[in-house]
Amino acid sequence: MRLGLISSAWVQTGRDTLYGIRKTKELGFDSIDIFTDPLDLDVREKCAIKRECDRLGLPIVSLPCVAVGLIDFNPSVRRFHVQRVRAYLDLAYEYEAHNVLLVLGEYIWQQEVIAPEDQWRWGVETVRELGQYAADLGLKIALELEPFKLSLLNTIDAMDRFLREVDVPSSVQANIDISHMVLSGTPPEALRVLKGRACHVHISDCDGKVHGDLPPGRGVVPFVPYLKEIAQLGIDGAISIELEYSPEPDRIEDWVREAYEATDRLLREAGIERTR
Repeated sequence: MRLGLISSAWVQTGRDTLYGIRKTKELGFDSIDIFTDPLDLDVREKCAIKRECDRLGLPIVSLPCVAVGLIDFNPSVRRFHVQRVRAYLDLAYEYEAHNVLLVLGEYIWQQEVIAPEDQWRWGVETVRELGQYAADLGLKIALELEPFKLSLLNTIDAMDRFLREVDVPSSVQANIDISHMVLSGTPPEALRVLKGRACHVHISDCDGKVHGDLPPGRGVVPFVPYLKEIAQLGIDGAISIELEYSPEPDRIEDWVREAYEATDRLLREAGIERTR
């Protein structure tokens, strides 16, 4: 597997995306996930990102996309977000990426006003439509499991059920975020249900209580048992480091380097060979 970085780690530098791409390569990463929105992306920057990644030999693996409108109760909002995610898939195709990392979001109004089963059904319907579009492009959608109380996909059981109901197994699969597994109380062996059904991995640390996205080693996540289970899933993709902002913005490069070095050690300890 490749060791990658989500480009949002560099946002607080105030520099452009190309700066983050160059730093990512300089620090030794094998790949990059580009955090952007195709509806806001200037055509010149869009082309420059691909040219720079190609020049550096840094493949783009994933495009993260938050599309909570896919489960909105307004049909017009759902239609808009289907088109928006299609734009992400189109950009992923242009970038020769592997997947769009999709975050569906949460049930609204404490599941009281809108029936939660309706929001679930809307999610299944919109993701099935997008999965069929992704399949036509030879891409995958990697669904994020989020550890929050009202998240649509907040347990392995929910992910398993959602994937089965969407029923586009060639293109709609799971993303495994290791710190989210810990925060949702999911033991490493529970990942076995996702064999052949997961296509991307996020890695970061946390305090075991709240969402953190810290460099590995700064929290309490027991990474190696999860990584060993992930190694058995046969994922042909990347393990991408996801970082929140550094408490010292002027030392963000040190923050990313620390995460890179810690994750590289963990991969070796878990027996996962990197694809460079």
